[in-house]
Amino acid sequence: MLKVEKLVKHYPLGGGIFNRDPLVVRAVEDVSFSVGAGETLCIVGESGCGKSTVARLLMRLVDPTNGRVLLEGTDIASLKKNELRNWRRRMQMVFQDPYSSLNPRLTAAQIITEPVENFERLGHRKRQALAAELLQKVGLAPEIMHRLPSELSGGQRQRLAIARALSLKPSIIIADEAVSALDVSVQAQILNLLMDLQEQTGIAFVFISHDLGVVEHIGHRVAVMYLGRIVELAPCEALFTKPVHPYTEALIAAAPVPDPTRVRLEAPVEGEVPSPINPPSGCAFHPRCPFAVERCRTTVPPSVPMADGRVVACHVRAPSAEFPGRQEMAGSAQLASVAGPHGSVL
Repeated sequence: MLKVEKLVKHYPLGGGIFNRDPLVVRAVEDVSFSVGAGETLCIVGESGCGKSTVARLLMRLVDPTNGRVLLEGTDIASLKKNELRNWRRRMQMVFQDPYSSLNPRLTAAQIITEPVENFERLGHRKRQALAAELLQKVGLAPEIMHRLPSELSGGQRQRLAIARALSLKPSIIIADEAVSALDVSVQAQILNLLMDLQEQTGIAFVFISHDLGVVEHIGHRVAVMYLGRIVELAPCEALFTKPVHPYTEALIAAAPVPDPTRVRLEAPVEGEVPSPINPPSGCAFHPRCPFAVERCRTTVPPSVPMADGRVVACHVRAPSAEFPGRQEMAGSAQLASVAGPHGSVL
């Protein structure tokens, strides 16, 4: 349904007229993935890794520097505005902050039906019927259709945002941190709602989050991003059971464990995330990686398919045919010691 090929987004920074090499922010670098019908692909990573930029590129809210975004076989990244209009019906977005993404002057019914009226005129009865139907679908009482967003709770506003996204019957929804601003109990309700809607309609989701617990609950596959690149893409269960890339290990090790009696393997990562204006040469993670070898400092690792269906970009853990050996790694015992999702040592 959705296929992304070598997606790149650079933001140029202002420079003097004599600056021959103007600075750019390398927000997204060479990102590729696909999403099938009825599938949820989760994108995770630290703040600033490029997750939200990918979401905006998929929606064409910003134009890519390079690469293709194929929606049902059509490259929407190259379409002009008038050609893109009809394709926007097929892909909608749910933003992180439900309050700021809703028009405060419109009622719930107007918010839900406004996207539809951008494409076709609806009579009063049809508008009311559509609003009532979608409010019920997302677990809200039809009686709130006359309320303003300021009169709703955070959970109700996010459900309203989901109802608005569903109004055009899209094939895929991009959810950018859709539950991060909600209480834990409300988060569970929204996640279960999305899973139920997916089962009923076959809709696909690109779900962006920094909460690994949420991702483990809702995802089918997970893409781990670091400094604009995908370093590991794997089925959800495989990734949480046995992560391969050292950065994935560090993310899982940093996640809170609800059981204080469990002993977890530490996978510390020292240092700060490098600047996307001046990223390190070779593998962007090598300044913080405890397993880095010389070629990590000079050569960008390719994405290598592995036997279990995952794709990993790591010279040490997933060497390509060009570098088949692992003799440079600091100890084979370190490779075998991997933290599981609940702190178990695999």
